[in-house]
Amino acid sequence: MIEIDGGELWTEEFGDVTHPPILLVMGSMTQGILWPDEFVGRLVAAGRRVVRYDHRDTGKSATFDFEKQPYTWLDIKDDVLRVLDAYGLDSAHLVGHSAGGLLGQLIAVEHPERVRTLTVIGSSPLGGREGEVLMRALTGQPQPEGSLPPPRPEFVEFYTKWIAAPPPSDRREQIDRMIAEARLLHGTALPFDEDAERRLQERVLERARDLPAVVNHRLAHAASPDFEPVDALGRVKAPTLVIEGTHEPAKPGHGAIIAERIPGAELRMIDGMGHMLPPQAYEELATAIVRHTRR
Repeated sequence: MIEIDGGELWTEEFGDVTHPPILLVMGSMTQGILWPDEFVGRLVAAGRRVVRYDHRDTGKSATFDFEKQPYTWLDIKDDVLRVLDAYGLDSAHLVGHSAGGLLGQLIAVEHPERVRTLTVIGSSPLGGREGEVLMRALTGQPQPEGSLPPPRPEFVEFYTKWIAAPPPSDRREQIDRMIAEARLLHGTALPFDEDAERRLQERVLERARDLPAVVNHRLAHAASPDFEPVDALGRVKAPTLVIEGTHEPAKPGHGAIIAERIPGAELRMIDGMGHMLPPQAYEELATAIVRHTRR
């Protein structure tokens, strides 16, 4: 556990401390264990020191009373730097998924000296206002010209119903909803292992200090919706790898935009992958990241 403003973050380290460090940054409202153990193990076996952690208000990390201790996504971004500091790392290879990739882009712009390489998975371009695109899609509003590509229809249909649904009545219903969401984000191209997903979501539920506290991440965004600098990706100096699944339901086509805006960035499409990290892609993902972090 490491100290942050008025609380602490759960962190976990793997591998030899003398090996090149990789910091894994998960997405919004998501625990660090969503970086699968098997995937982490492949990185460690390839000679990397790997750190993952739970964001504030997720998993075993501190939960906050948002009315008394409000924060913004800039504070969540600073937590990434606090993790690096706690492990004595002046810099590391940053690997971010979804909103974690957005944080990685922001740190690469603001603190280039701390980013050896950047890997962005299933993310949106910094400054693209992906949250606004999402809300317009969910509320049936048209997307202005020049906006990011909207989420796929099945994504919109699922979350429109999710928002209108009453809260889960018991633990089993909660787990079933979490599995349904995971199935959507997994995409339709690759087999979905419901039993394995149930075990994972049981673990997520058991680890959470306060599962509903993840909603504070939405409040944090609302508290500072303009935290993303516009037209800043051209200033990224770190060698950048952008990864997107061919069946991405949430941010389709966003990876190509990131790669286009960051000088020298490489785009890698993972066949069949949706938004999350499926077992079928662990080897390809790990191999690509290990190769990239040699740069």
